[in-house]
Amino acid sequence: MKVLLLEDEKSIRDFVRINLKREGFEVVEAATGEEALELAGIHQDIEIAILDVMLPGIDGFEVCGLLRKKYPRLGIIMLTAKSQELDKVMGLEFGADDYVSKPFSPAELLARVKALHRRLSPIESPVEKNEIDIHPFTLLLDERKLIKKDQEIVLTPKEFAIIKLLAENANKAISRDEILTAVWGQFFVGDLKIVDVNIRRIRQKIEHDPAHPAFLETVWGYGYLWRKEVSDEGN
Repeated sequence: MKVLLLEDEKSIRDFVRINLKREGFEVVEAATGEEALELAGIHQDIEIAILDVMLPGIDGFEVCGLLRKKYPRLGIIMLTAKSQELDKVMGLEFGADDYVSKPFSPAELLARVKALHRRLSPIESPVEKNEIDIHPFTLLLDERKLIKKDQEIVLTPKEFAIIKLLAENANKAISRDEILTAVWGQFFVGDLKIVDVNIRRIRQKIEHDPAHPAFLETVWGYGYLWRKEVSDEGN
C-alpha cells in the first residue's frame, strides 16, 4: 500500500518513513502542502495520507479538505499538537478519518495506519452477505458503497464503517464507546468528539434535514441508532 506523508520537519519525516517502510508500506514524501497535492495527482494509487497540521504555505487542514474533495475514499490521518484540542476537531471537520497527537510513538501511528488500511480493504469473506438493505439505502459491502435510488453517496472509510455498524444493528442504540471501539479500535486514545463529528458529516450526506434526522438518530446521553423503518417522504 502507498502512503502519502506530509511533514515539513525532515527529522520527523525520516522517522515516520523508516517505520512505515519496515512494515512494508511504500511512502511518498512531501514537505509542503503544495507538493503533497501535486504528488497526490501523480500517484493515483495512494490509499492513505498522513498530514501534519502546521506547515508553511498551505496548512494541513486545507490540504485535507482539498484531498477529501478530490479523493473521497482516501484515508486521511492528521498529525496534531497534543495541547491543541481544536486542531483535532478541525481536522475531522475538514474530512480526516483519524488523528495522532505529537509526540507519538511509531507503534501508535502504525496501529492507526493499519486499522485504517483494514477499513479500506475489500471484504473478502465469501459467507458474508454482499449488501445490507436499509431502505431507502443499500449498503454494498464488497464495493464499500452506499446507494440511494441508484445514486452513490460517497463516504470516507470511517463514515462507511460507522454506517455499516449501525446498519447491522438497525433500530438498536449503539453507544459512543462501542462505535469508537468498533471503528477506531480498542486502543484508541482520544476524544469521543471524533464519533460525533463523523455522525454530523454523515447526516449532511444522507438526511433531507440534518437538524431533524429521520435515519441516523441521537440517543441522548448514550449514542446513536439507525432507524430502519421510516418513510422516505421528502428524502
